[in-house]
Amino acid sequence: MAETKSRSARETEAKIRLRLVERYRTIDGPMLRNLVTFSLDWLRTNQQVVNALNVFPVPDGDTGTNMVLTMQAAVDEIEPLGERPVSQVAHAVAHGALMGARGNSGVILSQLWRGFSRALDELDVMDAAALAAALDEARQTAYKGVVRPVEGTILTVSKDIALAARQAVENGNVSTFEILEKVVEAAGQSVENTPELLPVLKEAGVVDSGGKGLFFILEGMLRAAYRQPLDQALISVQSLSALNLEEAMDGIEPGQDWEVVVDFKPSNPLDLQSFYSDLDDMGTSIQVGEGDGIFRMHIHVADSREYDPIEYIKTLGTISNVAIENLMAQMEARNSKSGLADIRLTVVEPGQIAPVAVAPGLGIARVFASLGVASIIEGGQTMNPSTQEILASFEDLPTDKIVLLPNNKNIILAAKQAAELTVKKVAVLPSVSVPQGIAAMFAWDPTGEFDPVVKAMSEALKDVRFAEITVATRSVEIDGVAVQEGQTIGLLNGKLACADDDLEQVLWATLEAGDAGTGELITLYYGVDLPAATAHQLADKIRERHPQHEVEVLEGGQPHYLLILSIE
Repeated sequence: MAETKSRSARETEAKIRLRLVERYRTIDGPMLRNLVTFSLDWLRTNQQVVNALNVFPVPDGDTGTNMVLTMQAAVDEIEPLGERPVSQVAHAVAHGALMGARGNSGVILSQLWRGFSRALDELDVMDAAALAAALDEARQTAYKGVVRPVEGTILTVSKDIALAARQAVENGNVSTFEILEKVVEAAGQSVENTPELLPVLKEAGVVDSGGKGLFFILEGMLRAAYRQPLDQALISVQSLSALNLEEAMDGIEPGQDWEVVVDFKPSNPLDLQSFYSDLDDMGTSIQVGEGDGIFRMHIHVADSREYDPIEYIKTLGTISNVAIENLMAQMEARNSKSGLADIRLTVVEPGQIAPVAVAPGLGIARVFASLGVASIIEGGQTMNPSTQEILASFEDLPTDKIVLLPNNKNIILAAKQAAELTVKKVAVLPSVSVPQGIAAMFAWDPTGEFDPVVKAMSEALKDVRFAEITVATRSVEIDGVAVQEGQTIGLLNGKLACADDDLEQVLWATLEAGDAGTGELITLYYGVDLPAATAHQLADKIRERHPQHEVEVLEGGQPHYLLILSIE
């Protein structure tokens, strides 16, 4: 009987698939618009899964957020389109993704869409061969857009899916649905293989986050075709220290009015599948963390439903803490708190060289303003500005000579993309940290010749060593350093340098790794999570140990990182 039922189920599935093969023999404009929209839904559902695939154990995993916001910009661009040819819809997707691209993953994703759309020029509908050609052009465009392509990343996944699509066409598949099936399968296998190509992924025990995000985009299209749910996230429980509730504010959806956070201890082992399913019925932006048997649940819900998650969790165990916040009020407070509008910036004259800097905190923004920047972009880890935001920061300045200081390795590609969209002469300096950007400003000459000034500012990047101190979000061993979740860790020039339970010990180890004794000036920028008094106490101890050094303490206001240090 069970065998008969199984055979019947298989026959039903086969009939459904045959209908889909025929329905999606070709894809027209409205169908592509729907598939792209559905792909965003599935990516958003699994946003935190992608964010958690962070190589370093630091609280700044933002690949999922960047890809969601990039795709959201693409969907916003195609939403008002009616009956349009597939070529026009594809170009609208590419333009939206281009302007909304955030972070390296978002920029590469926008390049994939750019190549994809280019291959569909003048087409009313896309057949299997055209889909395969578009995926191959997407691969080529993305690879060309990166100076030094690295295998084991989203680029590799794009290459593998293009190959799978081409082979599917060569094997006689004539429906775009059949191509999509092969592509999703290839993407999944490619993502799982990324640690074999990129040793740092294998060392960290994760797969590539950008590649995983691309997989979810493609899988979302296939799930939509099968009419499978797109709002039921993969089961994911993070450590409490890895939860990044601030990021949930970056993607508030319509109808979300309240943020609810509940800490509780289950009476019985928690059935995660059932837990997630029940929460899905209540709201969105679901995150779950666990530590020492205590669970933390985060969710966004509609008005009048803010108490539903609390009452539900009461049935599961003992609640120890509850927080309910009005989302709109939080957004207003967040926007006003930045205070960037109150900072007095340098007035640039026509013909002068205008520096534009990305700053992750209000205090750091004030430092850049004091050094003469003409415009400041709020951004940094977990809050990468989009191509559009970077472009807007300098487009209205009364000069055609711009120097961009990204001050973060994950913002450089978006800055370069913005530079390509303007008629102004824009130089993007490869500053990967705040101390590097500040060092470059000391070489700025507003009335000098553009190329020599850019060269001098670029050379100044080499004159500073930089470090960050934060709290580990998971246990891992990288670069020969064993880290336990919750420990304080030090990163020197972007590499993990040390870990310890004591902040002061990490400070000493980081300074020693940075050969601080050979410098003359040590500057500490303290973040929002470190009291000013503690920062000044640490500075006093540095002065005692290095009496020949000048030690400065400045309010940085940056999130996530207790301290940013520079050694000069």
